[in-house]
Amino acid sequence: MPDRSPTDLHNWAGNIRFSPSRFERPSTLDEARAVVAAAPRLRVLGSGHSFNTIADSDAVMLSLAGIEPEANINALTGTVRVSGWITYAALSAAVHRAGFALHNMASLPHISVAGSIATGTHGSGDRNGNLATAVAAIEFIGPDGELRTVKRGDADFNGSIVHLGSLGVVHTVTLDLVPAFEMRQYVYDGLGFDAAVSHFDELTSAAYSTSLFTAWGPDPSFQFWVKRRTADQTHPFPQANWYGAPLADGPRHPVPGVDPAACTLQQGQTGPWHERLPHFKAEFTPSAGDELQSEYLIDRIDAPAALEALAGLGDKLGTVTQISEIRTMAADDLWLSPAYGRDTVGLHFTWVSDYEAVQPVMAALEEALEPFSARPHWGKLFTIPMNEVRSRYARMGDFERLRERVDPDEKFANGFTAAVFGGAGR
Repeated sequence: MPDRSPTDLHNWAGNIRFSPSRFERPSTLDEARAVVAAAPRLRVLGSGHSFNTIADSDAVMLSLAGIEPEANINALTGTVRVSGWITYAALSAAVHRAGFALHNMASLPHISVAGSIATGTHGSGDRNGNLATAVAAIEFIGPDGELRTVKRGDADFNGSIVHLGSLGVVHTVTLDLVPAFEMRQYVYDGLGFDAAVSHFDELTSAAYSTSLFTAWGPDPSFQFWVKRRTADQTHPFPQANWYGAPLADGPRHPVPGVDPAACTLQQGQTGPWHERLPHFKAEFTPSAGDELQSEYLIDRIDAPAALEALAGLGDKLGTVTQISEIRTMAADDLWLSPAYGRDTVGLHFTWVSDYEAVQPVMAALEEALEPFSARPHWGKLFTIPMNEVRSRYARMGDFERLRERVDPDEKFANGFTAAVFGGAGR
């Protein structure tokens, strides 16, 4: 198999230019295993939706996108065994056709399953764990090119799911499924800041999945997105308003003034779960990538105080924020998950595409969130010192010992993982 020279490799946003000495895109599993076994060091490139250098390598970069993905559904066990590089858009369509659903989806269905799980990426919902909590088994190509499977109940399982690409190349993932369901989506405009903070629990518990959007500024208010299962009769819907926020009179995009054509259908139109849980339609390119992103995940009990702290920075945030989203997720027991051990609120920021302008505001934001032990999203931008990030994960030492056993020569290391875990990173 001939070497391939990297040509203008970059992430989706274009803020990271990858620097591998060689880029490999095999067309079969056997070819992929051979690449892994032969490489001195290697990182995997998925859908490219990370905003930092977590996927970069100065050695070999591997994409499995040249291998035809598979999704094998087992109706008896209610699971699907899926190629790690498949997108959630492709997977959800196959799962729905078989009468099943995933319990959760992120705002974009265009991202890969393996990359989303490896970084602890999430959707929303008070009772919904992040995407990685659906994993029942994961199959890696190890540093020797051999396949290794870790199943729920195995001693290493909770440390192996959110793994930052440090335990091998993900070949397949087995995910738990639930019966297919239908949903309706509503948007409310102009929810006042005080109402959002004082009624935070009532708002986020009002539906299967909810989101609060704001651009901050001196007097912030929110769009309130409500994604409800049609079978849920616990609250009358649609309500005329939520704490003074009226029901939107037409479709909305999260970013004010942007055409909502790319957004999943709203205004109470019934549709299948995979066409309502994401914010954006699978058939649309999510955007031009003209943005940067950060996200900070905090203990749910700190959400009101954290939102007040952000409001104190409203003027600064408003100068560089395209949109900010607040979502919730249930606690889990995956060692490197940002929701490990605590019900969690995610504070997401879509910035303008100007790092020099964003960086000082990001630093001020991180300082304001410091009392809340915020865990930054592993695949997005942050400037919190890595020793501080490490201290916020109680099982970090256990993961490092697992990594030493599975990849003693640090084949899957890079500069990002060296900063997190130590080691050469070469």
